[in-house]
Amino acid sequence: MLTIPMRMLLLAIAGWLNEEQRERIEFLQEQVRVLQELQGGKRLRLTDDQRRRLAAKGKRLGRRVLRELGTIVTPDTILRWHRELIARKYDGSSNRGPGRPRVTDEVRSLIVRMASENERWGYTRIVGELSKLGHTVSRTSVRRILAAHGIEPAPERLKHMPWSKFLKAHWEGLAAADFFAIEVWTKRGLIRYMVLFVIDLKTRRVEIAGIRPVPNGDWMGQMARNLMDSVSGFLRTRMHLIHDRDPLFTANFREILRSGGVESVRLPPRSPNLNAFAERFVLSIKSECLERMVFVGERHLRRAIDEYVEHYHIERPHQGLANELIYEVPECCEGPVHRRERLGGMLSSYYREAA
Repeated sequence: MLTIPMRMLLLAIAGWLNEEQRERIEFLQEQVRVLQELQGGKRLRLTDDQRRRLAAKGKRLGRRVLRELGTIVTPDTILRWHRELIARKYDGSSNRGPGRPRVTDEVRSLIVRMASENERWGYTRIVGELSKLGHTVSRTSVRRILAAHGIEPAPERLKHMPWSKFLKAHWEGLAAADFFAIEVWTKRGLIRYMVLFVIDLKTRRVEIAGIRPVPNGDWMGQMARNLMDSVSGFLRTRMHLIHDRDPLFTANFREILRSGGVESVRLPPRSPNLNAFAERFVLSIKSECLERMVFVGERHLRRAIDEYVEHYHIERPHQGLANELIYEVPECCEGPVHRRERLGGMLSSYYREAA
């Protein structure tokens, strides 16, 4: 049995300890309030380890005590973390086996390529072709991949042929014609000359058909006969000629072509992109040559155009032909490099002089 003095001593010590604990708690609460004020109301970003530690300690105290303590996060948040820790403990998703393997990027690209290059191929046909190459893919996967790339099913793709498909299908016998205008100083003042040219789409070879200040129907008829000449005509081996709806491409012009076996393909109004190869030649000859010169007389203009066309055919690499020349000219692969100039150095190319 404890004596009364001993009891009084124990009570005094307990009261002192309780007072010290209370002061410590008040000090920690004040620290929390200062921390919250420094944060300015911003949400604290805690790591998973910090959440775990707070949840483990807070669960023992319960919601009421936590609310009284004024913690940096709400009691409900701490208890929610605790529930998530329990759920994570019994989560067996990491032990589950893998599902159906994802279609690789290589196979996805192959599916899109096959559908783009073969508009008649449906899902089953593509699945069969992939199987030949050692890839096992379902029709559903093929359909989903094509839909994600905006490619319609085969029946829809067959309803319309893209212009690029038409060009490739007729590549061997396809040419295009167009005009471009150049201002020339003459004795009568500044005169606009029209230049008619034809380009072979496969080889990019260009023929200047004619140059005239005021083209008319009779002149165009003569140009058509020149182009269809059985010996030297540029179009004698072609089957289609693409051109716009310029009135100069008259019915007589088209009839002369048709009589020689060349069908005119008239483009829709305001569609320069459909004659992109001809438009590209116009851009090249103007930006690289004609727009950098002032022409005095028709003869001056003709000489500049002739020089550029020769440079275009045998000296200028073409990006559309994998940086190859239209006409391969045998040259030496050894020795010093020389510069070949045309039109006073406006057009340049480099070569090695044969020994």
